[in-house]
Amino acid sequence: MLNMNERDRQPLSAQEKAMVDPYIEAYVYGYPLVTMELMRRLMTNVNESTNTGAPMGQFSHMRRFPEPGDRDINSPNVDTLYSLAWVDLSIEPHIFSVPDPGERLFMIPLLSGWTDVFAILGDKTTGAKAQTSMLVGPGWEGIEPQGDIAYIKSPTSIVWILSRVYCNGTDEDYKQAHAFQDGLALTPLSAYGSTFVPASGVRNPIIDMRTPAREQVNNLKLSEFFEVLAPLLKDNPPAEDDAKMVAKLEALGIAPGQPFNSASFPIPIIANEHSVPRMAQQRMIDAFVDVGGIERNGWAYFTNQGVYGTDYMLRALTALIALGASRPQDAVFPLSYVDQNGGPYDGLANYVLHFDAEQLPPVRGFWSLTLYDAQSRLVENSFNRYSLSSQSNLRFNDDGSLDIHIRHVRPEDETIDNWLPSPRGKFSLMLRLYWPTTKSPSIIDNTWQPPPVRRVS
Repeated sequence: MLNMNERDRQPLSAQEKAMVDPYIEAYVYGYPLVTMELMRRLMTNVNESTNTGAPMGQFSHMRRFPEPGDRDINSPNVDTLYSLAWVDLSIEPHIFSVPDPGERLFMIPLLSGWTDVFAILGDKTTGAKAQTSMLVGPGWEGIEPQGDIAYIKSPTSIVWILSRVYCNGTDEDYKQAHAFQDGLALTPLSAYGSTFVPASGVRNPIIDMRTPAREQVNNLKLSEFFEVLAPLLKDNPPAEDDAKMVAKLEALGIAPGQPFNSASFPIPIIANEHSVPRMAQQRMIDAFVDVGGIERNGWAYFTNQGVYGTDYMLRALTALIALGASRPQDAVFPLSYVDQNGGPYDGLANYVLHFDAEQLPPVRGFWSLTLYDAQSRLVENSFNRYSLSSQSNLRFNDDGSLDIHIRHVRPEDETIDNWLPSPRGKFSLMLRLYWPTTKSPSIIDNTWQPPPVRRVS
């Protein structure tokens, strides 16, 4: 939970608050676009493709799942391998090729600069087959492709591609998942049909590569934030429905493609340049329930992410806590810090997550449960088990129900098949539902809810 440092803030009168509120509104509106830009800068500031970044227009591939000692990723996924790419469509379209996945589950959401998922490729959406698409930016007016090439128009010049492919973590399965990753390709339209070798990247030494992108955004003072936002608005135009908000931005001196001049700040803003962003971030957190966040049985989650319209607060909060979120029809990730009684999870206690026979997570893909420590990292254990899923060799009860046992001490009976090791200290749980069902029972329409985690000792 974010809480503004009182030392960063000057007391505001009612009149001053009225002056500050439009700047908070502008900050909330622009937060996703600025966050995406700083993430793009950090991830593409490399000479060659690595497992965490790649030059513009090229893929970086996660080749193995994170280990407990890894500190680069919060709440790491151990179900699917990621392949990420950033594409700039302001100059020309790109051809995006996806190989035949066979029977392997994959999903590839395409995010605009504003974090909207404007298209998604996958075996449950566009089919389990090889496919080729032409990605075009908002200003392109060329001829649409013919034949089997799909036409996908992005609302912004910057596109973030997040590919996930299922992998069970064995050496043989890694090889097969890697073959899918290696088949992903981006080619500028002008080079399509010829042998294309992407150029090496040029690393900018000024860019901070140590501080996470979200932290860099959150540390910007207000003038710095608007200095980043204003030029981004040109190549990543606001939607038509944003006309009223754009007018408000211009009234504050924030115009697309124009440099921002903080000399226009009124005195209350000058006095609170550091605290106004903190106020805005706190409002995002406080808006969890108001923007559709669900809290049920100790779990917190959204079922309305990915396409935001004019719900700027929901979009900003998602960028703050879950940048890159998919549409709920593609994935929903409930998170839990407390048991059925509201007590925080403690590794000294034993817990059970029970699913009735007819109440297993309803999905068209698969589901998983992953445990993290207090720092949202994987928990080292002698069993090398960090999650359980519908793909695991789980032991069901005679009536078809399922119990997952969460405890620190290794069981000595058959429950070991359903054992999720916990640390001695605090921990959290994340339930991942890939391609949830859309008909009842469904987490999307709230006709299915994750059951509470019960403390048994």
